[in-house]
Amino acid sequence: MNSLHKLIVCCLLLLTGLLPLQGAAQTPAQTHTSAVVEFANRDIVTLRAKLQDLTPAQRVKSIEERLRRLSDDDLLKPVARTGVNLGSNKGVLFTIADKSIFVLTEGDLDPDDHLTLDQLAERVDNKLTQAFEAVRDQKIGSVILAGVIRVAIASVIALVLLLVIHKLIHHFRKFLEVRLAKLDQTSNLKLGQYSLNILLRLNQIVLIVLWLIIADLWLTNVLQGFPLTRPIADKLTLFFLDLLFSLGLSFLSSLPGILTVTVILLLTKGLHQIIKNVFDNVAEGTTTLPGVHQDTLPATRRIVAVIVWAFGIAIAYPFIPLANSEAFKGLSVMFGFMLTLGSAGIVTQLMSGLILVYSRSLRTGDFVSVGEVTGVVKEMSVLSAKIINMRNEEITLPNALLVSSPIKNYTSMTREKGTLISTQVTIGYDTPWRQVHAMLIAAANNTDGLLKNPEPFVVQKALGDFYVEYELFAHVNRPLERILILSDLHGNIQDEFNTHGVQIMSPHFVMQPRQNVVVPEEKWFEAPAKK
Repeated sequence: MNSLHKLIVCCLLLLTGLLPLQGAAQTPAQTHTSAVVEFANRDIVTLRAKLQDLTPAQRVKSIEERLRRLSDDDLLKPVARTGVNLGSNKGVLFTIADKSIFVLTEGDLDPDDHLTLDQLAERVDNKLTQAFEAVRDQKIGSVILAGVIRVAIASVIALVLLLVIHKLIHHFRKFLEVRLAKLDQTSNLKLGQYSLNILLRLNQIVLIVLWLIIADLWLTNVLQGFPLTRPIADKLTLFFLDLLFSLGLSFLSSLPGILTVTVILLLTKGLHQIIKNVFDNVAEGTTTLPGVHQDTLPATRRIVAVIVWAFGIAIAYPFIPLANSEAFKGLSVMFGFMLTLGSAGIVTQLMSGLILVYSRSLRTGDFVSVGEVTGVVKEMSVLSAKIINMRNEEITLPNALLVSSPIKNYTSMTREKGTLISTQVTIGYDTPWRQVHAMLIAAANNTDGLLKNPEPFVVQKALGDFYVEYELFAHVNRPLERILILSDLHGNIQDEFNTHGVQIMSPHFVMQPRQNVVVPEEKWFEAPAKK
C-alpha cells in the first residue's frame, strides 16, 4: 500500500469514528467487558477492546447498525481487509464496497485461543461471507419453497410419530390395567391398584419426554430449512446434545454411589427378613425370645424393623447422589424444623403407646372402662386408641390420656372365657337356697348371649337381717350387647321365679313372727333344685 492510500484510509477512519484520535491512539487498548457482533443469527466476532472511548458493547451496536444498512448490491460484493496501525497496536479494517464496517484490533484477541490477528481476521472474513450468503439465499424463491416443503414434511412426520406414540402408550396402559387387575383378584392388598397408579405417572412422564424429543427434532428440521435460521438450529442441536451428554455424565458419575446405596439397602433388607423370620417363629410358638410376649410381639417387630431400616438408611445416606447438594441440605433443615415443632406432643403419644403395649393393660377386642368411657377396644395405634361404646359410638382416646387414667379391663382375666357379667337378687329365708340357685342358673341358660361354657354360677354374697343376697355370674362374648343381654336375663329371672311361685320382693318384719321363718328339710330340694 502506498503512502497516499494509507493517508486516505486514515482520514476515512477518523471521519467514520472507527479510529481513535491522535491522543487516544498513543494509549494501548484497554480491556473491558466483551460483546459479540451478531448478523443473520450468526456470531461474527467477540470484541474486547475499547476504542475512542467506545466500550465493546457500544462498538457492537455501531457495527450491527452498519451491517443492517448494507444494500442487496453491497452483499454481493466481497469483504475486503486492510491492515492499519492504531498507535502501538495493529488492526484490520473490514470494508464492503468501499464502506467501512469495523476495525479488529489486537486488544480483541482471546488469549485462550492463541490466534494471531491475521488468523482471527481470516475467521471473521469467512463468517461474514457466510452470513452475507445466507441473507442473499433467504431472498431466493426456490430456497424458500424448499424450506416450506421441508417444514411440511417434518410436520407430517412429527404428527405421525405423535399419533403412533399415543397409540402405543394407550395400548400399554390397557395391558397394564388388565394384568394388574388380575393381580388384585389374587391378593387382598390391592397391590395392582397401587402399582397401576405409579406406572401411570411414569407413563405420563415418558410420554411428555417423547413429545419434547419429537418437538425438538421437528423444530430443528424446520429451522434447518431456511438459511437465516440454520445457526439457531445448530445451537438447538448442540444444546440438546450437551444436555444429553451432561445427563449421561451425571449418571455415570453417580453410578458408584447408586451401586453402594443398592448394596447397603439389599443387606438391610436381608437383615430385616432374618429378623422377620425370627418373629414369625415366635408368633407360631416354635421359638421364644426373652421378654417378648404374644401381646407385645407386633409392636416389638415394628420397633426392631424401624431401627434396622433407620440404621441402613443412615449408612447409605452419604452415598446418595446429590446428598451434599443445597437442595438436600434445605430439605434436611426443613424436616428438622418440622420435627422440632411437632416432636413434643408426638413423642409423648408414642411413648405412651409403648407403655400401653408393653404393660399389656389392654388390646384390641377387650371390654374396658376408661373414665366415663366404657366399650370395646376397636383399634390401637401409635398415637391413640379407638373404643366403641354401647351406643355404637366411636370414641378416640389419646395414648397419653390412657396412660394417665385408671383402666378397668373386664376381659383380660377371662380372655378365653369371655367377659363376666353379674346381677343380684335378695330372697327371704323361707325360700330354699338350692331352689334359688337352680332358678337363677335356669334363667341364665334360657338367655341368648350368655355362654353355656363356662357354666353360669351363683354365690351367696351376704346373709342379711331379712333376706339372703344372691349374685348370678355368667360369661358373655358380645360385651357391646351387655345391657340388652342383662335386660333379657332379668326378664327370664322373673319368669322363672313366677313359674315356681317364689317372690323376689324381700320381706321386712315389723315384729317377730310366732313361727320361725325356716325351710323344712322336706322342702330343701323344691323344683327346679335337684338332689
